[in-house]
Amino acid sequence: MQTVLFRIKGLLACLGFTLVAAHAFAQDDSYAQHPLTAPFIEEMNAEFGFVGESLQSLFSQAQRKQFILDAISRPAERVKQWKEYRPIFITQSRVDKGVAFWQENQVALQRAEQEYGVPAEIIVAIIGVETIYGGNTGGHRVIDALSTLAFDYPPRAPFFRQQLKEYLLLTREEQVDPLSLTGSYAGAMGLPQFMPGSFRAYAVDFDADGHVDIWTNPTDAVGSVANYFIKHGWQPGQQVVVRADIKEAERAEQGLSDNLDPKITVQQLQALGWTPRVPLDKQRKVTAFKLEAEQGSEYWIGLANFHAITRYNRSVMYAMAVNELAELLSAARKE
Repeated sequence: MQTVLFRIKGLLACLGFTLVAAHAFAQDDSYAQHPLTAPFIEEMNAEFGFVGESLQSLFSQAQRKQFILDAISRPAERVKQWKEYRPIFITQSRVDKGVAFWQENQVALQRAEQEYGVPAEIIVAIIGVETIYGGNTGGHRVIDALSTLAFDYPPRAPFFRQQLKEYLLLTREEQVDPLSLTGSYAGAMGLPQFMPGSFRAYAVDFDADGHVDIWTNPTDAVGSVANYFIKHGWQPGQQVVVRADIKEAERAEQGLSDNLDPKITVQQLQALGWTPRVPLDKQRKVTAFKLEAEQGSEYWIGLANFHAITRYNRSVMYAMAVNELAELLSAARKE
């Protein structure tokens, strides 16, 4: 009998230990007791008047997501060539869905084009490249993503800490539950995948209903993308890129830009053997780049509107994908 009681006590002790361990793990999985939480809450209280108890309750429900840390830390398998990158975004399916999105939202798109000067096809292409017209906006709670990256990802903690601040401010301003909004694993949100800072700076209530909703309201998403572009230097009625012919590759490639900013002039490129296929102002500063396409090397000159697209995503190939998809959408609409 004593042996049986001893075994029962042992089992209960083990069970008790297991329950305590599970409870501790659950607590550790939230941000209630994280050492960086309290200073952050104090800062939000001092700077913006947030109630400490409310934020403490919020962070007790925010969860640390290891897979987010794994994903952002994992070296990306970068697609190095345009001929590999292009087929990811330039597909008949994406064109067809874009035409349907354009048709469904043509009133908002036409008004955005009139008010901001950003072509409808560019707006549609951005939303198409970012989320396939809202079909893939990300299913991660934004509070989890930003808390995880702000408090447990030192390489970019200052950036994500700022985005967490912006997120709490926007949820207060828009009067929405900060636990309710979803986005990408990095905290990008809605149809156009705005980070919280971009949301607060550029998102607009385009349907004038008193709230800015880029998650389920395409009208607000359309106006917000247009506003983003005009605020980042979009020039209405101007081209995006111009193809160039070259005389001798080794010499011509001395003119290739080492970053996305337009620094070299058209005249300087011409002196290196570049010939734009359409006339350009010789004093215009541009971005010069080369793409490896299916038929070989292509040389391109990016203008101010190309630079505006790269402000959305700092990538030459991204900007080219948006521009080509826009051209295909425009052509498909006219058929």
